[in-house]
Amino acid sequence: MKLWHSFIKELKLASRGYYFYIEFVVAIILLAILLTVVPEEFGGKKTEYLHLNLPEAIVQEYEKEMLAEDLDGKIEKVEIKSKKDLIPADLYETEKKKIYIVNSEAEALQLAETERPLLSAVISLDEKGKMHYKYYLQGYESDRLKNLYLIIHNRDTNVLKEKVDNLEVRSLSTSYNILSDRQNVVPAFLTFNGSLMGLFIIAAYIFLDKKEGIIKAYAITASSVWQYLMSKVGVILVTTILTSLLIVIPIMGLQPNYLLLLVLLITSGFCASSLGLLIASFYDNIMKAFGVIYAVMIAMLLPSIAYYVPSWEPTWIKVIPTYPLIQGFKECIVKNGDTTYTLMASIGFLVVGFIIFLIANKRYKKTLAA
Repeated sequence: MKLWHSFIKELKLASRGYYFYIEFVVAIILLAILLTVVPEEFGGKKTEYLHLNLPEAIVQEYEKEMLAEDLDGKIEKVEIKSKKDLIPADLYETEKKKIYIVNSEAEALQLAETERPLLSAVISLDEKGKMHYKYYLQGYESDRLKNLYLIIHNRDTNVLKEKVDNLEVRSLSTSYNILSDRQNVVPAFLTFNGSLMGLFIIAAYIFLDKKEGIIKAYAITASSVWQYLMSKVGVILVTTILTSLLIVIPIMGLQPNYLLLLVLLITSGFCASSLGLLIASFYDNIMKAFGVIYAVMIAMLLPSIAYYVPSWEPTWIKVIPTYPLIQGFKECIVKNGDTTYTLMASIGFLVVGFIIFLIANKRYKKTLAA
């Protein structure tokens, strides 16, 4: 009962300060971005830059094939702005991509460096008169894609296409649906709004109490330090749940597994809040701790890059807690998601959060005794 009364007291006190409403403001901003900025489906076409270092007769054959797939059947003369240069090119536009034919290998390389397209390549003839392909990669491509580039031109493309078309594909689960581009952004937004904002806000609450001498006052009261800390965590969990639902419901409707989502929000929020308590125990005010909090939040955001760029997924990034958290949120909101994965992630956050909370509690007891 003491913990409950402490929680209610902290909730009332928090609701009178502006920190309590920061998460709601952030959630509203994120929701507005999802509804007004992020489209339901991204319609952008992939871009390719090619240089054809080939005899004129072969170049004409290439142009003939590309014109057959061009939307209007005409070559468009364009200029591409790269740094301070204007690079002339021939543009072929299909339903799925834009292909720019440039005049030199140096221009193809420059565009690969400045525009960072899906593909930039030079096509030429080798010493034996066979087609030779040189690709300029960005560095984040997966080994699978690199291997594909190595083998795709060593076999007749018609043979490869025939083999691919004849492959039998069986779906292991017909009930697993695909998220739209807008819905696919939700897991990363939930991670930022919940765990990362909770880490920052709870640290701000602690520093505010330190400034007003509230923490020191616990040294002469009968209340336990852990109850004080847990009541702070409880306030963060309440705001995290409310603001997360504010984002999820308008975008996802009734599709998510809300019970599973609630479990993951509570366990991950508890873990992040405990980490915020631990960080705050080493500093006297938020300005001194800002550098550490900022560094932790940036590190925790790195898995979002791997989430949006699946081809860039180094092994070390899977160690960062937000990596399984983002995937866990995705399993919660997708229809018939992997319940086992989310539950295992929740258990992991609960265990780690409990350990961090015990360390933080010990730290604050030392602070009161000092």
